[in-house]
Formats: sequence, structure tokens, C-alpha cells
Amino acid sequence: MDRVHNFSAGPAALPDTVLERAQAELRDWQGRGMSVMEVSHRGPDFMALADSTEANLRKLLGVPENYRVLFLSGGATLQFASVPLNLAPPMSGADYVVTGNWGRKAVSEATRYLNVNVAADSETTGYTTIPDPATWAVRDDAAYLHYTPNETVYGVEFHSIPEVSGAPLVADMSSTVMSRPIDVSRFGVIYAGAQKNLGAAGITLLIVRDDLIGRARSDTPGVMDYRVMADSGSMWNTPPTYCWYIMSLVLDWLREQGGVAVMAERNARKAHKLYAAIDASDFYSNPVDPACRSWMNVPFSLADPELDGVFLAEAEAARLMNLKGHRLAGGMRASIYNAVPESGVDALIDFMSDFEDRRA
Repeated sequence: MDRVHNFSAGPAALPDTVLERAQAELRDWQGRGMSVMEVSHRGPDFMALADSTEANLRKLLGVPENYRVLFLSGGATLQFASVPLNLAPPMSGADYVVTGNWGRKAVSEATRYLNVNVAADSETTGYTTIPDPATWAVRDDAAYLHYTPNETVYGVEFHSIPEVSGAPLVADMSSTVMSRPIDVSRFGVIYAGAQKNLGAAGITLLIVRDDLIGRARSDTPGVMDYRVMADSGSMWNTPPTYCWYIMSLVLDWLREQGGVAVMAERNARKAHKLYAAIDASDFYSNPVDPACRSWMNVPFSLADPELDGVFLAEAEAARLMNLKGHRLAGGMRASIYNAVPESGVDALIDFMSDFEDRRA
């Protein structure tokens, strides 16, 4: 069967070449007569894979030497708790900026462990914009400032790094990491679930500055303690080895594509095409302030919501999959991560135009 155009928000599309290589190596990895899932994570073969994965990631993102790169379990959601446990003493405070669903969830979890100051929240706009950083009510004594550079549900994205506080900047980059270059040195902690641009669900990337390691509270579980995981090479417990392997293949693919600068050009072009098609139409609309529209997640609605079901059914018949919007936002959403080719965006635009001609 030919591959469909997959616009899933996550787990998201993977590059065809990655899937083909994983398929070819499923039963016999590196001529060992075994799958990568069947070898010891502490053996020399897997350790070499782990080392090369970190080296590739460091080179692609330009990670400075004074940062540790960890590969963890629990998804980005576990970091909602791990961040305060590692960076803030009990009863201390931290600043959070909420621009959508994931920022809101991060706040909800963090309130278990410290005093959360919501420095800014765009709920009153329906999460269609980002509050001006000049208006953020940050604390002088915050342990860190947490924000979500890209919100997948509402399609809102920061296109620059905020500079409003001297506190370490913590970013949930699950849906934006590897989509463009970033200046890692501006951050204290970056974390990201792999299932958008890095690979398969089940492994989480964490990049943490050296001076922020070793601060964990005494009751922090070992698997959540950045010092414990850094000292063990992310292998204090048995890691999700197959997901680690898939990430290594995705990083190889990214390097072959020309790196994150090339991906940024490609992603900007894909997003511009799709937003231009929506804006040129009276049949489709996008509610997000153009200044903070996401490159990765493009929500849109039809002029007549009664046609939503018909649109989705016909889109699937045209092999355009996973376009239903999140339950909180409704409508449609096209997630156009790194592995979604430009031809997929072109096919979606052609379908939308034809549907409008027939149904408007």
C-alpha cells in the first residue's frame, strides 16, 4: 500500500527512509542476528549507538559543552514534575507562561511542588495570541521561567526567545525541537517528547546546563533526578532502547537532509503555503494572530461546521489523514512536522480548494 499523507499531531509522521531502514534491521541489527530490541543496553553495541546519537544531536543543535544531553522515559509530561523537583527547593517559586493546553498542564503539575506564579496567560484571547513579554509579571526570586515555545492544540508559537527574566529559562520544545536552529545557550533546560520531530513515542530528550544539575530535592525519585541520570549516561534504569534507536535513525536522516537550517527553510515554506491558502479563502479561516502562527500545527475551521464530518471523510478518501482538530479547539488541524513532505502540504491545499469549489 502506498503511504498516506499523515498530518497527525503526535505520534506523528516518520520519514520513509527511517521506517525502511528500521524494517530492514528489525531481525538483524548490524549483522548481529538479533534486533536492537534484543541486545543489552549496557553492551558495547548499544553503548556505541547511544554515543553516536548524542554526538549527532549535539552537532545538529550546536549544544555547548557545558550542557548534558539525557535520554529519558516518561514523556515530556513527566518533566512537568521533574523540572520543579530538580530546580526549585520546596515552597520556593517559579514563573510560568501559559499560551495553551500544554502550558496549562505544566502549571497544574508544578503546583504540587512549589508556588507557581502565572506570569502571563492568553486564555482570554482563546489562546490565539501571545501576551507581550513586556507585560509579563515575573518574580525577582523565581527559580526558573517556564514556557512552551509551540502549542500544538491551538497552533500558537513563539518566533523569538523571550528575554524578561534573569531566571533560568525552561522550555517544553516537544513540537518544535529540530524544526529550526536554536541557541541552546539561552536556556537552562530544554525538554522534548520524541514523537513529533525526533522519532517514536516513548523517549524524551532533555538538555540541561551543568550548573542546574545536582539540585534535586532529597525525595526526588532516582529516575527523575538529573544528576543520577546524567552520571549513569541515562541508563540508571533500562531505557526505551528501540525508541532510542529510532531517534538515532531520525538524526541520521536530519543530517542527510542538510541539518536544521535546511529544515527551517522547508518548514517555513510549507507553513506559508498553507496559511496563504487559508487566508485567500472565505471558506476556511485560522484564528491565530499572524505574528505567532505555528509552523508546526495549523488549525483551521470551515465556514459551515456542519461540513466538518464530510470534509474529514473525503480527506481520508483522498489519503489525507488525521486532520481532525483537537477536542478543545474543534475544527481541523494539519500538523506539518519535519517528516511531512512539501508534496503533502500541496496535496492538502489542492484538496481544500476542490472541496471549497464543490461545497461552498
